[in-house]
Amino acid sequence: MIDIEKIRNNIEKVITKLKTRNQDYSKELNNILKLDLKIRSLKTKNQQFEAESNKQSKKNGELISLKKNQEVNQIKEKMSTLKKEIIINNLEINKIELEINDLMAKIPNIPHVSVPVGEDEHNNVEIRKWGKITKETSSPHWDIVEALDIIDFSRATKLSGTRFIMYKNKGALLVRALMNFMIDSHIKIGYVEFLPPLIVNKENLFGTGQLPKFSEDLFQLTNEQYLIPTAEVPLTNIYRNEIIEFSQLPIKMCAYTPCFRSETGSAGRDTRGIIRLHQFNKVELVQIVDPEKSYQALEELTNNAEAILKSLNIPYRVISLCTGDMGFSSAKTYDLELWMPSQNCYREVSSCSNCEDFQSRRMKTRSKKDDNCKIFPHTLNGSGLAIDRVVAAILENFYDEKIKVLNIPEVLQSYMNNLKTI
Repeated sequence: MIDIEKIRNNIEKVITKLKTRNQDYSKELNNILKLDLKIRSLKTKNQQFEAESNKQSKKNGELISLKKNQEVNQIKEKMSTLKKEIIINNLEINKIELEINDLMAKIPNIPHVSVPVGEDEHNNVEIRKWGKITKETSSPHWDIVEALDIIDFSRATKLSGTRFIMYKNKGALLVRALMNFMIDSHIKIGYVEFLPPLIVNKENLFGTGQLPKFSEDLFQLTNEQYLIPTAEVPLTNIYRNEIIEFSQLPIKMCAYTPCFRSETGSAGRDTRGIIRLHQFNKVELVQIVDPEKSYQALEELTNNAEAILKSLNIPYRVISLCTGDMGFSSAKTYDLELWMPSQNCYREVSSCSNCEDFQSRRMKTRSKKDDNCKIFPHTLNGSGLAIDRVVAAILENFYDEKIKVLNIPEVLQSYMNNLKTI
C-alpha cells in the first residue's frame, strides 16, 4: 500500500509515475485525496469540540461549587451535544477510512526511479548474461522426459486434469535433489529455513498484494482460505501485525513448497511440458530489511538466486523489468531467465523484487528503531529457484541426443546417490 503522505505531498508526481504501469489511477488518487481532506477536517472539528468540552467541564466544576444548578444543567446539555457530535464525526471518519483503504488496496506500487519505462516485456532491459551456450537446438523437454521415463503426463491428467504432472523414477529424485541443493545453498549464506503451511487466510494474500486484485489467479478453498501461489505469502506474513526490533534486521528466510496457480491469464501458452503448471515446485527467498539498505539487499538476493544457476552451469541472463511489466507489489524487479535450447530463447526462472514498504504497510508490519520511532521495513522476495523450470533447462541443456542419456550437473550428483547420468 502506498504511503498516503506521497499522495498528500505530490499527487501529480504519483499519478505520472503510476501511468507508466499502463493504467491511469488519477480518478482513484484524487478521490483518496478528497476523502483524506474530509477526514482531516472532521478530526480538526473533533479537536475543537474536545477543547470546548474540556473548557465547559472546568467551568461546570466552578458552577457546581457555587451551587448554580440551572447553569450547571445548561452546560451539561451543551457537553452532551458536543460528545454526540464527536461520536457522529468518528463514525464518519471510520466510514471514510474504509473507503480510502478500499481504493488504496487496488493501487499498485510506485516504480523506483531506476526502473526502465515501457509498456510490456519488449521494453525490458538486459543487465547481464552468464554462461556459454553450448546447445542452440534440442529436443523439447517433454519428449526427453518420455524417453527417460521420468514424468507421467497422462496419468497426472487422469488424477488431476490438465497442467498437472507426476514425476517418477529418477525424475522424482532429480526434483528432490534440486530442492535440497537449493535450500542447503541458501542456508549456508544466512537464510533461515521454514516449512510453512500451504493454506493461508485471505488477510495474508491481501498483505502481499495478491488480493483483492488477483483473486482469479488463486485456488480458493472454503472459509475464505486459499492454496498458496508462492511461499512469499506465508513467509512475508510471519510478521504481519507485529513490531520487529530494528536490531533483528535483516531477516532472511527461505522455504521449499509446492505452489498453486490457476493460470487463468495464460490460456493457450505453454500447454505442453512443465513450464506453466497449476501445481509447481519452488524454493523462495524473502528478506525484511532496513529501508536504507533495501536496494543493496535486492542486488544481494538476485545474486543469491544467480549462484544456483551458476553452480548448475545453466546459461542465463538478468533483465530489469520495465514499469509496464512489473508485478503489482514491486517497486523494482529483476528477472532471471535460463537458456532453453528447444525454444532458442531465455525463459524466466526467478523474479527478484524489492517491494519497499508497500507490503509492510498492508500487513501493518513495523520495526522499532527506538522508543519514539517505529518504521515500516522494506520487504523483498525472489525465487531461488522455480524447480520445474530448472528441470526443463537441465533436460534440454544436458541431454545427449546421440546416446539418449541425461548428464546430471556435478553439484547434484551427491544428492542423487552419486548418480552421474539418467
